[in-house]
Parts: sequence; C-alpha cells; structure tokens
Amino acid sequence: MGRYTNLPTLDIDFLKPTKLSFDTKGGGLEGGRNGLGESVTIETSGGGVLVGSYEGCVIQAREEHEYINWVAARMNSSIRFMNVPILSDWMGPFAVGGGNVPRPIIKGIPHSDTSLFSDGAGYSQATVFGTMGAAAALNAGQITLNMYGADRNLRWSDWFSIYHPTKGWRAYRYWESSDPVPVTEIVEGVAVTGSQFVLSLDKPLREAVPAGTRIEFARPRCVMKFPSTFTLAWEAEGWWQSSPTLQFVEGF
Repeated sequence: MGRYTNLPTLDIDFLKPTKLSFDTKGGGLEGGRNGLGESVTIETSGGGVLVGSYEGCVIQAREEHEYINWVAARMNSSIRFMNVPILSDWMGPFAVGGGNVPRPIIKGIPHSDTSLFSDGAGYSQATVFGTMGAAAALNAGQITLNMYGADRNLRWSDWFSIYHPTKGWRAYRYWESSDPVPVTEIVEGVAVTGSQFVLSLDKPLREAVPAGTRIEFARPRCVMKFPSTFTLAWEAEGWWQSSPTLQFVEGF
C-alpha cells in the first residue's frame, strides 16, 4: 500500500504548462446487450479514476531543468506519488480581480503589524473554501457542501479537493447541484455565512468524510503517480530549451 499523506506538491506554476487535460475514466463496464442490440453499461462501485496531463511546459532556466530531473527521479518508477494541483483558476467560483482575471488565491497578506517577510513575501489564502455540511460514508456518491466566499453559486460543475486522513488529497467534480440554501457556521472560531448545496459526484468518495471537513476550491489537488507506460525524460534543444509533457493517474 502506498503512502498518500504528507506528500510533496507539484509546483505547476514553476513549470508553466501551455496545455492541460484532466478526466475521470473507467467508471463503467460493458454489460452485454439488451433485446434491441443496444450496449448496456454497468457502473463500477469504485467509480472512475482521475487521469491528467500537463503538456508543453516552458523549461529553460537551470533551476527548471533541475526540478524536472527531480520529478523524473521521484516518479519514473510509477510506485511513488505526489500531489498534483488542477489549474482550474479560470472556471472556479472566484471573484474577478484586476484585468478581469479570477482570483482563487490572495497573496501578499502582511503580518498584524503590516510588515512582510524579509524577502518581501506575505501570507496567502484561498478566496473560496467549503466544508462538509454533513458526514458522508466511503463510496458516497452524493455530499452536502457548504461554500463560503464564492462569487457565484455552484451550477454546472467545479473541481474541488478533500484531504482524507488515509487517502490524502483527492479531487472531485459534480454532475448535479441542488439550489442553494443559506447557511452559517463557526469555522476556526469565526462565524461565516454562505450557501449549502447537495452535489452528485462524478466518482464516489475515496474515504469517509466527517461533517465540518474543509474543502478546497483553489488549486484542488489529487494524489497521483505516473502511468506505468510513461517516463519523463530529460531533454533539451538549442539554448537549453525544453517543453516536456507530464502524465498522471490517480494513486492507489
């Protein structure tokens, strides 16, 4: 059994991919044909498996080449894992900031005395987060979610992630959402007001989740590994330019 908690997170901003792809595959099995000759699909109890890729990464700086080599050294065996963030910044329920660009994360937050760290950086925090409105069992296909700080309701579908005590970070999306209901709860000693939704998930929960568990919408993460058929080679062209592709499959 792999270790799914306390894993490093892929620094996808550092790699600057030009294309991304995430999908949930393998949620059903061919179940023969009915009397009309139509295919019958049987849903699997574990649901589909998340797969993803980042393509055309922009690599040129020495440190970027070092980082690619570290990722390859860790992941090429397909037996080790890391947290892979999903760059869903554009489509998430985030408020729009300057330049008409959604803001999933606020950066540069100072200390209480308005000072920053010695390198000029500050704290950061997500603009939108959620909590479990009710406990949900292992393999649950429907959850109750409370959402706070959002610029819009949950509607078609959004990516979000839950940190499970054993399975670590897992990413989910939904195919159906109820109408919102106002909700207020105490989160870390502060009363927050938002909306509650009942969501039907694209794949069932990987682990039971108690009520009140925090849910992340900003850069949702998932424990993933390289597919067994994929390896990440170190390559470079003239002027030490490289545009590698990274492929991932959910870790089990």
